[in-house]
Amino acid sequence: MKVFLDSIGCRLNQSEIEKFAMQLRAAGHTIVGSATEADWVVVNACAVTAEAASDSRQKVRQAARAGVQDITVTGCWATLEPQAALALPCVRQVVTNDLKDHLVAERLGVPVAQFDLEPLAREPLPGLRQRTRAFLKVQDGCDNHCTFCITRLARGRGRSRSVEEVLMDARMAQAGGVKEIVLTGVHLGSWGQDFSPSLHLYDLVRALLEETNLPRIRLSSLEPWDLDERFFSLWQNPRLCRHLHLPLQSGCAETLRRMARKTSPDSFARLVEMARKAAPEMAITTDVIVGFPGESEAEFLESLAFVRKVGFAGGHVFNYSARPGTPAARLSGAVPPEIRRRRSAKMREAFHEASKNFAAPFIGKVVEVLWESTDGLGPDGWRLHGMTDHALRISALHGQPLWNEISRVRVTGWAEDGLSGEIV
Repeated sequence: MKVFLDSIGCRLNQSEIEKFAMQLRAAGHTIVGSATEADWVVVNACAVTAEAASDSRQKVRQAARAGVQDITVTGCWATLEPQAALALPCVRQVVTNDLKDHLVAERLGVPVAQFDLEPLAREPLPGLRQRTRAFLKVQDGCDNHCTFCITRLARGRGRSRSVEEVLMDARMAQAGGVKEIVLTGVHLGSWGQDFSPSLHLYDLVRALLEETNLPRIRLSSLEPWDLDERFFSLWQNPRLCRHLHLPLQSGCAETLRRMARKTSPDSFARLVEMARKAAPEMAITTDVIVGFPGESEAEFLESLAFVRKVGFAGGHVFNYSARPGTPAARLSGAVPPEIRRRRSAKMREAFHEASKNFAAPFIGKVVEVLWESTDGLGPDGWRLHGMTDHALRISALHGQPLWNEISRVRVTGWAEDGLSGEIV
């Protein structure tokens, strides 16, 4: 059977479809790069915003238009609106998040334990989704109560995978040629808190650094209240990527209170200072929501000023999207769409300026780049595109179409999509 796996949204969704691919390959099936080649399509849907839910529905319709008669929908949107997912064209099955780990085994009629007997190397997915890094799901669910978030309802309570399971996944990824793994979870920083005795994410990362020789280990999004000074001591090991994504959501204390976020601008600033003390070139990126209910112009300007003050390496800006079932959807003080759009443009401009300011000091330095893709061959060679451990995008020319290799590169200036350089 030929199977196409598609995903919308977070890195956790990507990690899950990579696991599906590994299980299907172990059972002798073929993973293809597009729906037009497939007998069966699985769409791992997202519901974090109304736009993500719309994109999820669109992915299903695209697969149906490609002629696929057998579509399975899973993920957060399918969990929250299973009947709506089942009503889409050619959808034969909806699998909610609590049953997702058994999706492939149930479809093939085999025990899920069979896939752990002789695990295969974790390989990149074919087609446009081919990647040089592997996303490893180490945690799922969330016990926070941020008022805007629908994911907690779709994913359930927080639960962690064991150190042994994660180490096995990491070794399989390396056996497949992966140079970088990314640890993912809904609330990654809570990893280990559900164990008895409890552990901390520090313990998992230390185990990966000590018991594997993967060239790079990267962390996905971490809530800013889960980290301490001991955690930052891990960056003494250069294999841990100097990049932290710490969702801020707002730089205004009052807005954060309405969001029920367990942080404040002052505590967030102290955390950033701690991170930069441990690793002076640490790239810190974030998420910010604009137009949250009750956000006045003064609150927005306070948030904007804080973003400028911190000096992020980049960030994502989201217009507030009311999600039915969340406390924020019942708050008064809705911000008109035109004001949300204006605020979004200003915040994006601030992040663009901040990212340029972070990247500029690297011009003239030598960095290590993991090559991810090429534009093709030109008169001066292959145009390569890759990323540093600080998540800086670098392009360079070379005589060979390098892919999934790490090179030392001298940064020479600016490029259209980041920085340019030359391989040393």
